[in-house]
This record gives sequence, C-alpha cells and structure tokens, in this order.
Amino acid sequence: MVPENLFYTKDHEWADIKGDTATIGITDYAQHSLGEITFVELPAAGKQLNVHDVAAVVESSKAASDVYSPVTGQVTEVNNELEAKPELINEDCCKAGWIFKLKIAAPDTKHLMNASQYEEYLKTI
Repeated sequence: MVPENLFYTKDHEWADIKGDTATIGITDYAQHSLGEITFVELPAAGKQLNVHDVAAVVESSKAASDVYSPVTGQVTEVNNELEAKPELINEDCCKAGWIFKLKIAAPDTKHLMNASQYEEYLKTI
C-alpha cells in the first residue's frame, strides 16, 4: 500500500504536504516490518526539526525504530490517540495512524520520493 498523494523517504516515513503543513507517519512497509506497535514516543509540540532529525520513536514487539522528519519545520500537532492506541499505526498507518504535523519552514521536496519512486526503491530492499 503506497498512496499516490504522499511523499516518501528511504527511512520509510511518509509526508502528506498541503500548503505549509506536513502530516508525517511511517509507511506500510515500516509498520509491517516492525510488527505489532506497542508504544509511540511523540515529539513535543513546538519542537523545531530539520530534515532527518529524530522526531519520534515507534516501539514494537520486535524493535524500537526512530522516526525521522522528512522536512524542516516546527511541530504543530501530535496524534495523542497513539498514546492509548499505538496499534492505530498497524491498522491505518497512512491515515488514522499519523504521528505528527509540522509547519514547514522550507518547502523543498527534491530529496523526497513520489509513490512510484518509493515502490521502485522497495524492490531494491
């Protein structure tokens, strides 16, 4: 499952960019690789992030994995539902399982992949 309207990173984050806001989560590939998500450490609202800064941590029955910011900006919102129900990421990683939102500082997306590029990248793993 690789939705067409999102941008992707090689670290398996997705970004839904609308105007100056980016909603960020992990991809279906990432959630499937991790297994059952048991805990999500969310970033603090107001935190400033640069591209590839560690923004959050997702823990599963298999491992803990850092979630990197795919764009530069300031955290404006976090998905507090994940505190009580981290399995939302497994159930619906690209919608209800989003992790945080950023107000984008620089709208540069050249380093991100579109859906077809990400699907090709997945074939190399």
